[in-house]
Amino acid sequence: MKTDALRQHPQRLSLHNEVHARPPEAMGIPARISRIVMWCDAAQREASRSHIAALARDHHLPLPDSHSTHIRLDLGAYRLRWELHTEFVTWTFSKNAQSFQSERDLAVDAVNQTWLAALPGQCLASLHLWVLSLTQEDQPHLVRQLLNEETLVASTVADGFGEVYTDFAVHPDGYSRMVLLAGGMTPRRLGRLVQGLLEIETYRMAALLGLPAARAAAQVLASAERELAELANAIRFATREDEPQLLDRLTRLAGQVESQHAATHSRFSASAAYFELVDKRIEDIAESRLAGMQSIGEFMDRRLTPARSTCEWSTRRQDALSQRVSRISNLLRTRVEIEQQQSSQALLATMNQRQDLQLKMQSTVEGLSVAAITYYIVGLVSYLAKAGHSLGWPLSAETTSAAAIPLVAIGVWASLKRLQSKFLKP
Repeated sequence: MKTDALRQHPQRLSLHNEVHARPPEAMGIPARISRIVMWCDAAQREASRSHIAALARDHHLPLPDSHSTHIRLDLGAYRLRWELHTEFVTWTFSKNAQSFQSERDLAVDAVNQTWLAALPGQCLASLHLWVLSLTQEDQPHLVRQLLNEETLVASTVADGFGEVYTDFAVHPDGYSRMVLLAGGMTPRRLGRLVQGLLEIETYRMAALLGLPAARAAAQVLASAERELAELANAIRFATREDEPQLLDRLTRLAGQVESQHAATHSRFSASAAYFELVDKRIEDIAESRLAGMQSIGEFMDRRLTPARSTCEWSTRRQDALSQRVSRISNLLRTRVEIEQQQSSQALLATMNQRQDLQLKMQSTVEGLSVAAITYYIVGLVSYLAKAGHSLGWPLSAETTSAAAIPLVAIGVWASLKRLQSKFLKP
């Protein structure tokens, strides 16, 4: 049964082809390569796609796919490799040559300079790479001609089948330089090696973008840490009247810290990812020490470690400061809540005292009420006794009233108690 009969996941093919994304290009010796890395926002990345489409149109080539992230064009005098990344776009120009002519024999020179100057974005890195034969007799002279001997870094690569030289310097033309002497490698393996070397320089520069952000964040973090220390000390001796002001300062400080964290977190995370890619590409080129020379891995470890540590320390410092602000905020809120509870308890105690007083006053009023009601009822009994005396009632009105007083008082009191228990019954 063919899988075409099955319901396909909409992203199956794109996910399957991800392992083939940005494949290395088979390469011969000698070769000239120029790479330009343009840092772009979303609009500039889309503009770069239109820019390469215009180049293809001018050379009567098929227009590239509007969703491609990797495009190759053979333009006769040179080849172009365009790659779209998350934050930048790489333009790699290459051409073959019979032999090394001069340091001005560059792949980028074959490109239309007006079109080249209009590349969207900002140039983050640019590199010239010469791929020459390992058996070339004048290779020491070529290396000295192209690179600064004082800052030269070199190592054997590809398990001894090549040697790479660079000085990690920006030369007067604005490009860094690298020389690869290779031999005994297949074109495909040579292409992988060249791609790895180009990506080391690309990711190195992208990783270092976190360093200015870390330095700028350090000043803000130092100020915030001092403010937090002052607040923590002030909370120890604060009175109830001081707490609202302290809570307001702490809230504003928390907002400042979180704003700084949000502004730099993505940059630090990206730098950490780029640093890891640099490590992986150095591992992939399988380098080993060249006698008397510092290797690329050693140079990167020595020179990039402080920058990487600064970015990592800024990340940890931001996280720690955010947690400290949260803890002190919780501490101050807890203190305010406890004082509010104490105030509530004091208020309830006052209310209880008032209620007790009200009950006592109510008892007093009840006694007066019994006396008043008894007085009026006895008055009625007196009138009845006077009327009954003329009809044969043996007792006088005064005697009848006097005898009725305790009976009426007891009855009124019992009636009020029954009524009170009825209303207070749960």
